Amino acid sequence: MTEPSKAVFLSYASQDAVAALRICEALRSAGVEVWFDQSELRGGDAWDQRIRRQIRDCALFIPIISEHTQARAEGYFRLEWDLADQRTHMVSRNKAFIVPVCIDSTPDLEADVPETFLKVQWTRLPGGQTPASFSGRVAALIAGTTTATQPQSPTGPPAAVLQKPPSYRWIAVAVLGAMVACVVAWQGWRALQKRAIPAPGSARSEMPASSVPDKSIAVLPFVDMSEKHDQEYFSDGLSEELIDHLSHNPNLKVIARTSSFAFKGKNEDMRTIATKLGVANLLEGSVRKAGTELRITAQLIRATDGVHLWSQTYERKLTDIFKVQDEISTTVAKELNVALGEASRPVAVGTISIAAYNLILQGNYFYYRSSKGDTEKAITLYRQVTAMEPGNALAWARIAEAYVELGRERQLSYERARSQAQAALQRALAVDPDLPRAHYVLGNMHRVFDLDWDAAASEYERAVALDARGDVATDARINRTTIEAYKYGRVDAVLRLATQDIVRNPLDAARFYLLARVQYVAGHLDDSAAAFRKLLELNPSYVGAQANYAVTLLAMGKQAEALVAAERESDELWKLTTLPCIYWTMGRRGESDAAMRRLEDRFADNGAYEAALNHACRGEVDLAFKWLERAYLQREGNLGTIKNNPWLRSLHGDPRFKALLRKLKLPET
Repeated sequence: MTEPSKAVFLSYASQDAVAALRICEALRSAGVEVWFDQSELRGGDAWDQRIRRQIRDCALFIPIISEHTQARAEGYFRLEWDLADQRTHMVSRNKAFIVPVCIDSTPDLEADVPETFLKVQWTRLPGGQTPASFSGRVAALIAGTTTATQPQSPTGPPAAVLQKPPSYRWIAVAVLGAMVACVVAWQGWRALQKRAIPAPGSARSEMPASSVPDKSIAVLPFVDMSEKHDQEYFSDGLSEELIDHLSHNPNLKVIARTSSFAFKGKNEDMRTIATKLGVANLLEGSVRKAGTELRITAQLIRATDGVHLWSQTYERKLTDIFKVQDEISTTVAKELNVALGEASRPVAVGTISIAAYNLILQGNYFYYRSSKGDTEKAITLYRQVTAMEPGNALAWARIAEAYVELGRERQLSYERARSQAQAALQRALAVDPDLPRAHYVLGNMHRVFDLDWDAAASEYERAVALDARGDVATDARINRTTIEAYKYGRVDAVLRLATQDIVRNPLDAARFYLLARVQYVAGHLDDSAAAFRKLLELNPSYVGAQANYAVTLLAMGKQAEALVAAERESDELWKLTTLPCIYWTMGRRGESDAAMRRLEDRFADNGAYEAALNHACRGEVDLAFKWLERAYLQREGNLGTIKNNPWLRSLHGDPRFKALLRKLKLPET
């Protein structure tokens, strides 16, 4: 571009290339300089940097919006939109910069675009047919003869103002924010004043700017830019590997996978993301495939001002994917640490084949997605690896981990889940006795299936010792400390670790679930309720959240609210876990009896512990012990909480309770 300050940047989805070309040609015919890239994939970092430079320098940015952009959750055009959106923060309100064009009937209020695109009037150019009036308006905007507050629409009457009426969804957010301002502060988190976590339900979950450490980063999920969009597992795997490598730097705060991936497919600006995650830097990138060519771009961004501290583009052949991923993750980790003033940590190169590594990545993709049937899909993919490479210890450990999860979630019988997990784990440890994940999974097996707390704690300690800052170490530490709470009733250490973990994982619903439950056991009921509200804000459909929230509300004496929360629980077992006690407490004995019968009839084989809890709540001591014994025979993993569960405190003085503690290898004191 000869005059960048007088040029227009056209941004579009590849499916809209024909319409975009029509608009481009019309503007050029009117003497307007246009940057319009028709290439699907170009090599070299220069191509990517040129796009960024043109968005930074162009006079107007024209996003082309359509049903195609609506349908695509990911695409390079979204990166362009984000860059343009960030630039608007530096542009005067009286200066036109964003000129949205819609080429079909996509409604503006429902469009998946940055909010700044909704604050200006759209132009409708069906199919890209561009009248001379639009070209004239663009030329006038560039020349400065038409102001940003008085645009002229080429397809309708003159617009009075450029600003659109506020969207109702933002009104709702504002009202919600006002309501949330009244929520009581979390007293249990006062120790974290330097990294304050706001009350659940607030419109913004952020850290004060002054307390965000400079040496902090979140790795956002790399975007799959491939034409067929079939490399998502690869882009996710690359992001996860980078997180793991960077986490090994003891002086660098790295946000965990779950929270970083919370922004996957979402269109939020960098400063907002960094604020929600409490970091000063973001690493983003993309993966694009064309034939046998692979192009991966990574860039390190300082969130406060959007400055790119470092960027690099890698171009390789797909025939050597494993080496490509290892090279990129190692280089990015090294460059990032250098950029942040930290010493890099060398990364070991594995010996796994490319085909096996990609199958593991695909298995991990399904395992972490956790939709219905995904765990089974993951096991199938991991088994393909072991069929190909019987000596692949990681694949065997992953199989075992998946079976433990199926057993823990009661999707598979105790006997079947334990048998399959044990067989796979024996293979893993036979190949690599020092694999951290294998020892972590073995700890889970001892805890979930065997109720052997000492053996579980030993394996968790072994996992941490083998890789103290690895991706399994945090969970291993929490599980190890939880066992201490099982044995001695000490919840303070678990509470401290759970609270600290929120800093690294501020958007992980599962972390708030743990925190809320520990707060409840510790008697911090207001804090527990607040954590549950935050959890439900992050994931309204989180299984068991409403039921456990109801338990906290019941302990607070809010019986009616507890019943409402319990009725909202989507999982039948969890709902029946709470209803008998709630109804009983409210004096509705008939409804309590009916709920109790449903619980025992439907879930006797995997909900015996829950039945015991409700009998204890109802004062039925003999029935409570009957169902506790059944839970022990069924090896229900949640039996470890019997010393801490408030519903069972009325049983503590009974000799049968002490006998059960001895069976469970839990101290009587």
